[in-house]
Formats: sequence, C-alpha cells, structure tokens
Amino acid sequence: MDRGFIGWIVIGLVAGLLAKLITPGRDPGGCLLTILLGIGGALVAGFIGQATGFYRPGQPAGWIAATLGAVLILLVWRSISGRRRS
Repeated sequence: MDRGFIGWIVIGLVAGLLAKLITPGRDPGGCLLTILLGIGGALVAGFIGQATGFYRPGQPAGWIAATLGAVLILLVWRSISGRRRS
C-alpha cells in the first residue's frame, strides 16, 4: 500500500476527531465517516489556502488547516441538516 494513501487516512482520522471535539454535538457516522470528514477538511483547506495564496499549487494542507476545514464542513452539514428537519 502507498504511504501517501495511509498518510491521508491518518490525517483524516486525526483532523476528523479534532473537528468533532471542537464542535460538540450529534454528528452522523463512525470511524469511516470521521476519516472522510478529515480528508474532506484537508481538501477544502488546501483549496482555500491555494486560492488565498497560503499554499502553492500541489502543496497539501497541514494538520491545523485540515482540522479547520473539517470544522467548516461540520458546521455546513449541521446548517443543512437542521433546515431539513424543520
């Protein structure tokens, strides 16, 4: 297995767990969804970082940025899912 792939999983798990700790509340999913949340957070942070000039093209987001991106995804998810329940 490629080390880059395992790295994405580890970063995704840590960033997803930190995001869930920072934004307490009921969120869907278990371990797999937490990993996907963190990976999505890293992708969002990398995209925003490149758009604002913090990262060069191809440069990945760091742990803190990935966690902040995951928090952003969680907040958007809660906003969307809260409207659906109302």
